[in-house]
Amino acid sequence: MASPVPARFAIGVDLGGTKLLAGAVGPDLSVHHRARRPALGLDQAGLVEMCVQAVQEASAAVDGEVTCVGFGIPCTFDRRTGLAVMAVNLPLADIPFRDVMAERLGLPVVVDNDANCAALAEARAGAGRGASELVMLTLGTGIGGGLILGGEIYRGAIGAGAELGHVVVDMDGPPCQGNCPNRGCLEAVASGTALVREASLAVAARPATLLGRALEDGRPLTGPLITELAHDGDEVARDVLALIGRRLGVGLASLVNIFNPEVAVIGGGVIAAGEMLLAPARAEMRARALAPGRDFVRVEAAAFGQESGMIGAALLAHEGLEGRG
Repeated sequence: MASPVPARFAIGVDLGGTKLLAGAVGPDLSVHHRARRPALGLDQAGLVEMCVQAVQEASAAVDGEVTCVGFGIPCTFDRRTGLAVMAVNLPLADIPFRDVMAERLGLPVVVDNDANCAALAEARAGAGRGASELVMLTLGTGIGGGLILGGEIYRGAIGAGAELGHVVVDMDGPPCQGNCPNRGCLEAVASGTALVREASLAVAARPATLLGRALEDGRPLTGPLITELAHDGDEVARDVLALIGRRLGVGLASLVNIFNPEVAVIGGGVIAAGEMLLAPARAEMRARALAPGRDFVRVEAAAFGQESGMIGAALLAHEGLEGRG
């Protein structure tokens, strides 16, 4: 009797501005183990070591063969040199990330922008399944952007394209965060960081709410807390989410006009707010974008939620390994 063929896994890693999520992902995109790590406060060497440890944990936890590793990292890339050039919200700069990881892990490694990975997962098997033209925005510490054009990931001439979170929506707006030199970027006004900032201002003016009482009780002001209390009916939390949604819609209007996508997928941690965020975003986009694109596009939550980037990184690694074969 023939021995059963061992299961084959790719490890997908989604590295964000505040945390890392790694998972052992099968060819059917099922996730068999998840490893989580905080990313705040680490230098570049610390981030690299954390990535190695997370991959090793996920690899050791599955009964089967790990064949490859995919990383989605929030960096611009220069494919002429193979360098991950700059991350706005992490201390990564001018590092040959793929080569470093391949050497440390002893496995084939594929690296791409984290939102590109999320866009791939959603286009292949998620909210944009079957779409050849898709825009992806991931709302977390910052805003990542990914594009599927003609059914393929669009990366630009040298790999630095689709930084959609850094589309300027207000030329005199607030300074963007981290290493971005601009002002008024979509990331500066509609990210999870912007959500917390706006909630802080709003609750100071209207403290007699669930959110105000939660802060008085010592709970830290975070995106998940704002979303939780908005679901519980807190008016300040709901108003702030609607504000962030309208700002998101301003950015979406430009993206709809430029790319005429079939679907715009919104992912990242902030999407836990669901329709409290998406409904005002759709309304603002349709008020500002041009016909017929505004009436054609669907604006949907990521089907894989916060795991789109991890699953997409594993999918990219699977496909890269098949291409090498």
